Formats: sequence, structure tokens, C-alpha cells
Amino acid sequence: MAGPAAKQAEDQGFGPCTSTFVVTFQMISPAKKKALRTATVDPQRVAVLAPDKVEIPTEAIRASVTFSESELGSSTLEYLKGNWYITD
Repeated sequence: MAGPAAKQAEDQGFGPCTSTFVVTFQMISPAKKKALRTATVDPQRVAVLAPDKVEIPTEAIRASVTFSESELGSSTLEYLKGNWYITD
């Protein structure tokens, strides 16, 4: 959720992503923050692009509230140097 929100904050003139994280966190409603704490990913909806790269579409996120593509966006995760990272 932070990716699209950070882009929106940057577009609104709050500065680059590295300095707008606090702003992006405030853009998420309390109900959705709570839902994200217990959200899970439906592995059947994850696209394996390579052994070290997966795409997680918004519709794979299971939470107590519904998130739109514009709120979460799809995420690509890559395994780099022993850890999984969100990449574009």
C-alpha cells in the first residue's frame, strides 16, 4: 500500500519517497491499517515468474476489508542476497 500512496504523496508535492513515508502512512485509514496486520496472500493467485521472482496481484491479498488496485497495486518480489525484496 505504501508504493501507490508514496507516489501520490510525491505527486502532491510532499517530496521524494524517502522523505514521505510518514505522510503515506497517514493516508491509510485506521480500518485498513488494522486489516493489513492480519492480511494473508492466496498462493494460488501468485504468479511465479522465476525461482527467485514472483508477482503478487492485488486480488491475491486476503483481508477483512477490500483493497483496490489503486490502493495496493501489484507487487513483484525478488530474492536477492538471501532476502525477499519488493521490486518494480
